[in-house]
Amino acid sequence: MSTPSSSTPAALPSELPDPESLSETFRVYDVEIADGDARYYGEPMAAQDTVVQQLAPRFRERGYRVRLARETGEHVLVATERSPGVEGIPWTNVGLFCLTVATTLFAGARWYGFSLEGGPAALLGAWPFALSVLAVLAVHEFGHYVLSRYHGVEVSLPYFIPIPNVLGTLGAVIRMRDHIPSRRALFDIGVAGPLAGLAATVVVTAVGVSLPPVDVGAAAGTSFAQQYQLGYPPLIQGIALLLGEQLYYSDPSLIANPVVIGGWVGAFVTFLNLLPVGQLDGAHVLRALIGEYLDTAQLLVPVGLLGLAAYVYVVESATMVAVLWGFWAFLALLFTRIGGAEPLDPSPVDSRRRAVAAATLVLAALTFTPIPISVTGF
Repeated sequence: MSTPSSSTPAALPSELPDPESLSETFRVYDVEIADGDARYYGEPMAAQDTVVQQLAPRFRERGYRVRLARETGEHVLVATERSPGVEGIPWTNVGLFCLTVATTLFAGARWYGFSLEGGPAALLGAWPFALSVLAVLAVHEFGHYVLSRYHGVEVSLPYFIPIPNVLGTLGAVIRMRDHIPSRRALFDIGVAGPLAGLAATVVVTAVGVSLPPVDVGAAAGTSFAQQYQLGYPPLIQGIALLLGEQLYYSDPSLIANPVVIGGWVGAFVTFLNLLPVGQLDGAHVLRALIGEYLDTAQLLVPVGLLGLAAYVYVVESATMVAVLWGFWAFLALLFTRIGGAEPLDPSPVDSRRRAVAAATLVLAALTFTPIPISVTGF
């Protein structure tokens, strides 16, 4: 067995736990400070997950997060100082955001039917579409971010995902680098994104349906609207109905203003994120409510998605959508293998949060449509 370069326990910062105090869970035989981390070398006295769950609260209250790793054949408990704030300029986040602005402008230009032969100026004309899509995604992710900061959980700023598809993006994610202190915190962080995103969805949809329709028949270029048709869920349809506006027109050359697509994105992203599997928001919310029973409940999700795929293929003859739901069934099955967040404090959530969960479930149902997009021609 290799031996790390050693130091005495006295070299540890005073706020860190004394190695002897960990002996019931992790028997320490050496410690060192390396790259700003405190490393406790030793032998775990229980399974890896159990060791971390038992020791994480003790380190957390001292301003550290902890993980159990294996380095050069030895078990090492690595304690890293927690930093819930943002340090320096997050260039990766900024770079991905700028790329996503570009790809959403490109996708928006295709929805409006702008000719791209005129150069970048045509892309800038699609700013309402790009703004609507980026707004709902950003509000969703910052909902998570704000509640994470509120509960003192270390989390990254959003990473936007640029891709040259019909939307210009695959969404956005945040990276959680910390332990969740309680089921209450897990619930708040998990539900904040969908609720914030739904609020943005309502606003963007209301603005979009109030704007004049676009005549893609008179457009200089080919519009995505001549190739794809979006299926709007009850939430989007209800907003249009309340405002007395249209989503579809008898004249096939007219389409709802592409800003409405931002609302469609918000609804679709909310539905997918509320699937209770793996690291998705729905899994965080349901784990906060029912604890370890989620491990069994989430197995029903891929089965349900496969059933949905079979339905739209057999009954609706929507092959592309069947592939879409089948792909998400595969992802859901994969997510169940990855696992989800485990709160340190298993105390149950209160009745107020359970009421919020029930309301969120109703809202999730309003974001669902079996055929969210279909191919109309090329």
